Amino acid sequence: MQAWELSAFNTAPEIRELPMPRPNQGEIRVRIAACGLNFADLLMIEGKYQDTPTPPFVMGLELAGVVDALGDGVTTHAVGDSVAVYAGQGGLAEYGCFPAQRALRLPDHMPLTEAAGFLIAYGTSHLALTRRARLAAGETLAVLGAAGGVGLTAVEIGASLGAKVIAVARGQAKLEIAKRAGADHVIDADTPDLRDQLRALGGVDVLYDAVGGAGFEAGFRAMRPEGRILSIGFASGTVPQIPANHLLVKNLDVMGLYWGGYLRFNPEALHHSLEQVFGLYTQGGLKPHIGATYPFDALPAALDALRSRKSTGKLVIEIAKTL
Repeated sequence: MQAWELSAFNTAPEIRELPMPRPNQGEIRVRIAACGLNFADLLMIEGKYQDTPTPPFVMGLELAGVVDALGDGVTTHAVGDSVAVYAGQGGLAEYGCFPAQRALRLPDHMPLTEAAGFLIAYGTSHLALTRRARLAAGETLAVLGAAGGVGLTAVEIGASLGAKVIAVARGQAKLEIAKRAGADHVIDADTPDLRDQLRALGGVDVLYDAVGGAGFEAGFRAMRPEGRILSIGFASGTVPQIPANHLLVKNLDVMGLYWGGYLRFNPEALHHSLEQVFGLYTQGGLKPHIGATYPFDALPAALDALRSRKSTGKLVIEIAKTL
């Protein structure tokens, strides 16, 4: 089978011919239809992601496909099931073997290309907003990077929870996408007075930040008393430095969220969250935005698009057109 393998950090992944894997006990083998890309893929190439495997390894954190073989002891899945898998690695291949407990059966009629980029983005935003920040109806949520892979899902989920959503993104095209996803107000990220515009809208109860940099500082200074700041990632490349004395003055909470970490210390919370997210999807409350779909051999171009931060929604690598 073919797979995109990273042989060493800070080198380009390459297509390799690898042996067909066989599932071990507790694993399923998936014929992979599509793999979603994440900013973490770029960090893995550099060896900077918190869960980066030791090279060589097959890239691809999340995927969707059809179960085609079962390891011993697997009773939760059957051959022929359509599944989405949070793999951590191995998604950019024609086949892969993964722990059965990391695979979720898909709702009827959910396209595999949508499912491939669904788990991490929607799972991150739902767990962050409901469990960590406890976002309540009527509160104001500001989303930085609101047209990106996770940011757009935060806009959708925030709106579904009854919050007033302020979307911050770069350029009119991205702002229109955020508006269609449910944002009540939109602000261009390049505006020189982001803090003042956020304050003019009443200030912020929950700040969702997957970007870092100057946007974080502006959002931080627009927080309302007892506001909650969610640190999701640093796509700008700049990790914010937080003045702790300001936390005291406004009684603010700053909290991080690494969605994959819940698989180790509280998988029940993660799975319960995903059940709710899939429920919202089934009810028509979520409409995943796939910014672009690339063929299997175009991974380098897809990574360049991700790196440039010019894309919107999720980028997906299509591995098999029909299964």
